[in-house]
Amino acid sequence: MELTPDTHAIFVPSDPPRDGVLALWGDGAGPTPVELVLPQGKAFRRTTVDAHVLPLAEALPLLLSVREPASPAVAAWSAAVHAALTLVARGRLLPAVTSGGVDTWRVGPLDGADEALLRDLAAALPPEAHALPLSGLKRVRLHSPETLVRALWDATADVLVRSPAASVVAGGPAFASPQPTLLDAADAEWLAAQQPTGAQLQLRVEIREEEPGQYTFAAVLALRSALDPSLVVDAATLWDAPDAVLARLGDQVEAQLLLALRRGARVWPPLGRALEAATPAEVLLTDDELVELLDTGSSALGAAGVEVLWPRGMFSEGVRVQASATPAPGSEANAAFRMTDLLKFRWQLSLGGETLTEAEITALAEAKRPMIRLRGQWVRVDRGMLAKLRRGGRELTAAEALAAALTGALEVDGEELDFAPPPALSGLLDRIREVPSAQVEVPSDLQATLRPYQRAGLAWLARMTELGLGGVLADDMGLGKTIQLIALHLHRRALGAGPTLVLCPTSLLGNWEREFAKFAPSVPVRRFHGGRRHLDEVAPDEVVLATYGVLRRDREALAEVGWGLLAADEAQHVKNPLSRTAKELRRVPAAARVALTGTPMENRLTELWSILDWTTPGLLGSLDHFRRTVARPVERDRDRERTERLAATVRPFLLRRRKSDPEIAPELPRKTETDRFVPLTTEQATLYEAVVRENLAIIRESQGVQRRGQVLKLLTELKQICNHPAQYLKQSGPLAGRSGKLTAFEELLDVILDEGESVLVFSQYVQLGKLLVARLAERGLPAEMLSGATSANRREELVARFQGGDIPVFVLSLKAGGVGLNLTRATHVIHYDRWWNPAVEDQATDRAYRIGQDRPVQVHRLIAEGTLEDRIAAVLESKRGLTEAVVGAGEDWLTELSDEQLAELVRLGEQP
Repeated sequence: MELTPDTHAIFVPSDPPRDGVLALWGDGAGPTPVELVLPQGKAFRRTTVDAHVLPLAEALPLLLSVREPASPAVAAWSAAVHAALTLVARGRLLPAVTSGGVDTWRVGPLDGADEALLRDLAAALPPEAHALPLSGLKRVRLHSPETLVRALWDATADVLVRSPAASVVAGGPAFASPQPTLLDAADAEWLAAQQPTGAQLQLRVEIREEEPGQYTFAAVLALRSALDPSLVVDAATLWDAPDAVLARLGDQVEAQLLLALRRGARVWPPLGRALEAATPAEVLLTDDELVELLDTGSSALGAAGVEVLWPRGMFSEGVRVQASATPAPGSEANAAFRMTDLLKFRWQLSLGGETLTEAEITALAEAKRPMIRLRGQWVRVDRGMLAKLRRGGRELTAAEALAAALTGALEVDGEELDFAPPPALSGLLDRIREVPSAQVEVPSDLQATLRPYQRAGLAWLARMTELGLGGVLADDMGLGKTIQLIALHLHRRALGAGPTLVLCPTSLLGNWEREFAKFAPSVPVRRFHGGRRHLDEVAPDEVVLATYGVLRRDREALAEVGWGLLAADEAQHVKNPLSRTAKELRRVPAAARVALTGTPMENRLTELWSILDWTTPGLLGSLDHFRRTVARPVERDRDRERTERLAATVRPFLLRRRKSDPEIAPELPRKTETDRFVPLTTEQATLYEAVVRENLAIIRESQGVQRRGQVLKLLTELKQICNHPAQYLKQSGPLAGRSGKLTAFEELLDVILDEGESVLVFSQYVQLGKLLVARLAERGLPAEMLSGATSANRREELVARFQGGDIPVFVLSLKAGGVGLNLTRATHVIHYDRWWNPAVEDQATDRAYRIGQDRPVQVHRLIAEGTLEDRIAAVLESKRGLTEAVVGAGEDWLTELSDEQLAELVRLGEQP
């Protein structure tokens, strides 16, 4: 493998050390995923890189031959390997035993210069070179740079020492064979014989509590292996040690004990009392001396060669810090949790799994010492934690507390803490996490039979609106969101909840009015639309239908009515949180809010934020915070942890059922999707290559907004050429014989019409739709077109004629005809060109493939072979993944491609 300036490296240690590997990533995807925690500005992000993983035996020659230029990470690890080879060459090698009980070699013993070199090499590692998280921890913790460098040194020694002659020196496979070897008695004796002298005698100090407040300080001499901390022999059993060990100790035990005591007494005076005793055995300590020993004494003694060991169970592992909340001062004393509540953040601490009382927390906050005794245990006080306790908390909105309870974490001053919800909030969580069921009785005045999943949807909507939380009904198009909303209004009418306002696109006003008249004829319905619109004497059970355009103009009038329910149909119309429509929608008060949309996210996560922040304000935090901490890590870095956390927050407030779901699939006939690849004509190919050549030259000289605009211009022109040269050249004709797509379209249409079927034809271009209708007229085929310019009355007339069988071919612009229509007469759907957003295309297909369709539906996508349409078809499938993980994608992502990537995408040639 060749190292480039873009190659990053990290050493991944193992047990035994010789199995450690070098992971390389950055200039090309590798076959092995490696989890890292990489820097991102002033913060860090957990991510997975696709790396090439090399065994150390293969990695060593690569790192020894590094030449400039090299990345900082590769250069640092190369320097560490050179240092390791120097240590091995100097004979700094020691045999040892791993935690698994097998043989290993390590670098050592190290002198002062070696220790300094180790620190310098560790300091030289850039963040990405030691971004390896420790496994098995809930919180993210990284290996220290010094630990990783030392691990590489040990692994290098463990690899290089195992030469063919190693078994002669070691006397067997242990410490010689590359295969792990468990040590037997002979191996252990050989290992003991290799230990260095002088450094193996240490003084251990044990603290025993004889009575409350009275402690015994016991000094015990121990034989400790400098290589394996588990090999310890106490002085009391020293004389039972093997002869080989005793022979090395001689008469030095008492002398070493006294020397250690004197060294220790110089740095920690209470130890001097042991020297005054006839037999240095134990020292009694006061509380103050014990705390002093814990604070500074143990580290000073450790530097003097005296190790302090504490009895198991005497000291707590530590206080666990959590965040919680209580009602803010002045709030109403009520067991229920309401979204209007304001809560007071508070620290919640636990010891041994039990929550500390307020008095105990106060004692911690006021502690002057590094240790405090709580519940029969000594607890080490973290000074940083004390500062937070003394600083106190802040106020939380109910939405912030709810989001924290859903994910189990709350961010406080840039730090993420576990969150323990208060009892009232826990009860609310239990309710919203329940699986939707048909516990709500279907209103008797609903003139329809709800399917099982629709009854579950009604139950979910009723529960969310009654709790005041709001929700997003995001069922696939065609699964009956409208009738579920009608049933919800009837259910709330029986409870006296007040009138309902439905906001929708202009084209859907008639559809809503007809649906209420059909399924709930007892409900008074008025259109708040047109020149004579008014809101005089709105009845308590009335439904008012208004458009988003009317909302922008008459928001003040709409806001004066006490709405019991506000529903936003096709809620993707307010996906831009900064648009005037979205802002005005937020200013209309209502007791409950419901969004209806088949595509809660088309292009970006901020669209999902916009809808949810309207239905349940504050749940996802501010827009800026959401973009910085959620949208960017998920969209750009595919951060799995952030994605899962977002899904956990969103899931209770978004009900999404798909046609492919097991409980729904039997309700619908089969759907078949086919991609039809068609060749370009000579005219199309000539135009295509000329446009690519001209635009790429301009793009290479452009930057920023100008470059992005030029890229979109190129993509648009190429798609038009793939459709038909006449569209690109803005001609009205002639049409026949100039486009491969048109030829394939006519052949397909002939087959469909010969079978007596009806077909929907979608294009994102109104001009192309007009050309298709003109060409069909030339051939004597009846066809009609619907676009954004079609009036509401004309639109309803065309839909009725198509459903009645008068129009076998219905051409629709994707934006105007892709939502809100029921066109189940069609058994075929043709996408003449690609919108490059699977979610939008699926919406259009769902005009025919929806509840009420009783025949199989065939979907045909026309793709120009060997063009950008061909290459991007595979990408479209992957763009579905983000929506699936959280609950799209438009063309903006294409503008970020490099010049080389863009040229490869748009080149004319063989299909990928």
